[in-house]
Amino acid sequence: MKKLSLLIFALMVGLNLSAQQVTLDYYLPDGISYDPNIPKPVDIIGHEVGEWHVTHDKLVYYMYQLAEASDRITIENRGTTYEGRPILLLTVTSPKNHQNLENIRQQHIALSEGNSGLNTSDMPIVVYQGFSIHGNEPSGANAGLAYAYYLAAAQGPEIESVLNNTVILMDPSFNPDGLQRFAYWANVHKNQNLNPDNNEREYHEVWPGGRTNHYWFDLNRDWLPAQLPASRARIESFHKWLPNILTDHHEMGTNSTFFFQPGEPTRVHPLTPKITQELTAEIGTYHAKALDKIGSLYFSEENYDDYYYGKGSTFPDVNGSIGILFEQASSRGHIQESDNGLLTFPFTIRNQFTTALSTIEAAQNMRTKLLDFQQKFYADMRSETAKNKTKAIVFGDSKDASKTWHLAEILNRHKIKFHELASDATIGGKAYKKGFSYVVPMDQKNPRLIKAMFEKRTTFADSLFYDISAWTFPLAFNVDYTELSSLSNAGPEVVNFQRPTGGVNQKSNYAYVFEWHEYYTPKVLNAILEKGLRAKTAKTPFTLEGIRYDYGSIMVPVQNQDLDPNDMYTFLNDLAQETGVTIHGVSTGVAEGIDLGSGDFEPIKKQKVAILVGDGTRSYDAGEIWHLFDTRYDIKITKIDTQYFNSVDLDSYTDLILPGTGYGGGVMLDKRGADKIKEWVKNGGTVIGYRTTANWFKSNEFMNLTMRKDTLVAKNIAFDQKEDFQGAQVTGGAIFEAKLDRSHPINYGYKNDNLALFRNTNIYLEPEKDSYDNPIQYTNDPLLSGYISEENAKLIKNSVPFKAQRLGKGRVILFTDNTNFRAFWYGTNKLLMNAIFFGQMM
Repeated sequence: MKKLSLLIFALMVGLNLSAQQVTLDYYLPDGISYDPNIPKPVDIIGHEVGEWHVTHDKLVYYMYQLAEASDRITIENRGTTYEGRPILLLTVTSPKNHQNLENIRQQHIALSEGNSGLNTSDMPIVVYQGFSIHGNEPSGANAGLAYAYYLAAAQGPEIESVLNNTVILMDPSFNPDGLQRFAYWANVHKNQNLNPDNNEREYHEVWPGGRTNHYWFDLNRDWLPAQLPASRARIESFHKWLPNILTDHHEMGTNSTFFFQPGEPTRVHPLTPKITQELTAEIGTYHAKALDKIGSLYFSEENYDDYYYGKGSTFPDVNGSIGILFEQASSRGHIQESDNGLLTFPFTIRNQFTTALSTIEAAQNMRTKLLDFQQKFYADMRSETAKNKTKAIVFGDSKDASKTWHLAEILNRHKIKFHELASDATIGGKAYKKGFSYVVPMDQKNPRLIKAMFEKRTTFADSLFYDISAWTFPLAFNVDYTELSSLSNAGPEVVNFQRPTGGVNQKSNYAYVFEWHEYYTPKVLNAILEKGLRAKTAKTPFTLEGIRYDYGSIMVPVQNQDLDPNDMYTFLNDLAQETGVTIHGVSTGVAEGIDLGSGDFEPIKKQKVAILVGDGTRSYDAGEIWHLFDTRYDIKITKIDTQYFNSVDLDSYTDLILPGTGYGGGVMLDKRGADKIKEWVKNGGTVIGYRTTANWFKSNEFMNLTMRKDTLVAKNIAFDQKEDFQGAQVTGGAIFEAKLDRSHPINYGYKNDNLALFRNTNIYLEPEKDSYDNPIQYTNDPLLSGYISEENAKLIKNSVPFKAQRLGKGRVILFTDNTNFRAFWYGTNKLLMNAIFFGQMM
């Protein structure tokens, strides 16, 4: 009883302290005067930093007011998010440097371009500081309020020296949409009497949470693919300046302390120079000193790694910069109980603010060392390239110009040069077509970045990965690629980068036909069906008027349609030009193989698609599917929440997608919901499940599945090695080869007999007895790139990642893995589209 009374007393003292008004002085360093003409955050946003969670609109307003009041700051809007919020960048330096900023930038970029005569002793260093890429990790963006004020208002020789010797690129919110969503949640649940109880609703935001952007993407995995608006803005800024240091302010579990890199020493990508980690560790000594001063606990060489180059703290490492991850224990609201005492929101902000300051202190003191390192980084790469036997890489898809273009688009965003293919050629046994292929020379500014995108790697120093272990871009895009020993096949460099063009080759009064290979054919087909036109798909290849058409080719007859021939031609031509798809007008139905009136042309129905979202489902996977339908293919998709699913009438829907269970394998729907779907499928619907839906399908008797399970038992493994032992069995993200039966509708639109699949589960399904029921099957040695344990490598051999079974009049379709991974796995997007449009044929 006495212990309980002491605990209550301690909590009451903590609550009283936390309830006291925290002012800006709590964050700012002592002994510094501030310009009274610079507005404080409270003057503009109406509350002290940390009193409330700043909303993005208030954050933007304050930054504009600072830029207007200070000659140290300029501000630019680099675009808008999906929800229309500005993507800001502040450039902070001395007024004198601002007057010469473009010359400073050009001189800085010259470090990477082989100019050995540059003198770094009087060059400013460039530091890019970004905050809260995960919206529900808000201490970073809120610290940015105080930090921006400090940069604008602090006075004295110390700040003057920093600004004279540093160009600071400050991104006050890497994720505007997520920050706004979380600030709303935290603020509407705030109590006048702050409540640290972990069970308080304030600390349990509803699905999908504020971590992600509008389409529920983790923006901190998109630095390399650069598929999303905020990512593209920051990538453009990064390459425009090539900063020497890039910092990324995050949060972690409430019971943690504070983390800064270098992180796990054995989990660093081999393309990252060893000196990068050494410099990161040296910068870390400044963070340690600053946190010691304010009494904050921290750790540095545990948990977090530097492997996947798609993360903000790792991407700089392959570009001659130093990337630094900060992770602060999260209050998730305004105050929470933790293993380290009461954790207040202002305390989390202060740690982020403190390390933002220690970053620029390190930059100031290590300025010439970091500038010299960047210069040497690029000089060393030029030497490496001269010794490398591979002089170029050619990639392309002779049937799909758009998909190839989108891979080249990523290269273009990263300032990687590439050339047209000089002429059609067969290279390394693969056919490359001019206009559908590109050649990437290795002799250019950053061949190491090219390697990071194109390499395949299957051996590793460590078996644990914080994120994925493979992301080989040509495999992700399902394009052919070959390493070249010369540039003999290269045409002119692509300077004016234009999207592929399409169109209808001629008007027809009989029919229009197009192959299903191009990436945007699902967009075309959906528009045709939405227009009320009839269309059919070919179950057999055929040749017509000198052109061979593959499995899945689409035929649209002209007669007996709702549009007259002239309007139909105009509609199809406009659609083809917009999507880059080539449509052929034909004058006869007589073909080699099947004629156009054959029964092997299957009618395609207009689809109405729904997806299950909400508690129990995985938001990342659901968001990727939503994004694919909405932004790539212009297909309407209805998001139905698990909370009200049982009251929804499914009769009007043709397809229902189950994106997989959420973290921890929660239950998507109860038995009533399962029975509801089962009855709907039996009446003709198609349900499409992903990943852990396999277990749900099996337990609710939707499918007859035989799963392969490991029998691994820990032997001679000590208790303190348990986590590493179990972690080594995780397939966190690797690439595997499957063989295809291209005659099966799930594989329509694929020209090769094999396909690279991304896998991040350990769900292994036994194949069916009949070979034609295994249209996608892993090979006997399927690992193409990435890590898999020996035990799982045995289980995946000849297993199947896809199943389609009849249930009554409908179909149950299962993918064991994500075919839409992070919006850049273009190569398998069509599998889902095939399940939608051709599911009833399976």
